[in-house]
Amino acid sequence: MVEVGGRYLALLVVGLAGASLALAGGAVAQVAATKIIDPAQARSDYYENCGGCHGITGDSAPALLPSLRGRVGYFMCDADARTYLIRLPNVAHSRITDNAELADLLNYVVFDIGGASAPAASPPFTAEEVTRERPNALSDISLVALRARLVERVIRKCRAPASLRLLYPPKPGTSGG
Repeated sequence: MVEVGGRYLALLVVGLAGASLALAGGAVAQVAATKIIDPAQARSDYYENCGGCHGITGDSAPALLPSLRGRVGYFMCDADARTYLIRLPNVAHSRITDNAELADLLNYVVFDIGGASAPAASPPFTAEEVTRERPNALSDISLVALRARLVERVIRKCRAPASLRLLYPPKPGTSGG
């Protein structure tokens, strides 16, 4: 962090990242108005709890985690894949104790960061759903193997792109699904 005029530059960077997400098409405001109870809190929760590894914009590289941007929404078309998102250890064991707030965070990830990958008719996560699934956190299985099985399912069932098999989507103008 660099102090500039009594303020820390890191706050400026986070603010600019948030502004760029907010300007990424009118869909963000529309999604926030219909699927997320408190968009500002959900975005803040994402930055604080997920952004360090998945990246502020959902582009994980070079972390060895799947990129979320434009991809995570495909998991909403299958009940098991949807539940997987709640049951991921870092989600289920999140320090966010309010299940409605955690549901908002998940909705932010899926409908904002996931963008057009989320089927339009997908219902948002609810506090009740999070309350029901959260105690069943995934812990005794290979997350990599489970994700691979679920990805194959959403590719077949939901016509997700084959590039979903990759941790990172191919760059525009390159091959890869």
